Amino acid sequence: MSGPIYEPRGAAKEYGDYALNIYTGCPHECWYCFAPGVLHKVREEFHRHVEPRSILIPLERQLAKEDFRGKTVHLCFTCDPYPTGYDTTPTREVIKLLKGAGANVQILTKGDGSRDFDLLDGEDWYGITLTGAKMEQEPGAENSFTRWYSLLDARKHGIKTWISFEPVIDAERVLAWLGGTVAPAADRVKIGKLNYHPSDINWAEFGRRAEALCQELGLDYTIKESLRREMEREA
Repeated sequence: MSGPIYEPRGAAKEYGDYALNIYTGCPHECWYCFAPGVLHKVREEFHRHVEPRSILIPLERQLAKEDFRGKTVHLCFTCDPYPTGYDTTPTREVIKLLKGAGANVQILTKGDGSRDFDLLDGEDWYGITLTGAKMEQEPGAENSFTRWYSLLDARKHGIKTWISFEPVIDAERVLAWLGGTVAPAADRVKIGKLNYHPSDINWAEFGRRAEALCQELGLDYTIKESLRREMEREA
């Protein structure tokens, strides 16, 4: 592939076959963010320097050369497609190009993408991240309730919805969400552990409880591989 759309590797592959990153950084300042390390950037600079990458013309060229019809492109891995407090017109332009080429879009955000629901349809996915983190651990992101209501709004527009419970920061809070409020709003959930940071969560126990809740509620769910390994290790 030659262009801004690429094939993710490693754990990122569990989210989709294709991805595209729109911005140079992210203002949400999540303390657990992996992106600065992956991009070899100073964390403070990554959170403060948020600009659209120059990808629109390269994206047009790639879409003209390669066939993405019916393929789903994930937005985004190393940034958020809806950085809070910034003009997200670049995201809208990217979505227009992808949909115009017959591709489907899978969004994952801690922001609010409702401005672009008019561009999406029943083949697209709108997702939010809920980790159970406290507001001071994600100080630049939209609060959990704002994210939640945008998810409900997406469903009203006929868009498929999903929640990424990764990385889990507060296990009990995530379990409460799974048991009480997910089913009315999300068509799919993905659950993953906190990696690269110490945690006192018993991951095997958490994973089993989360999976039991998903099965009890009949949710379409995915347990990420790193969490599944913890569950199998102590089975």
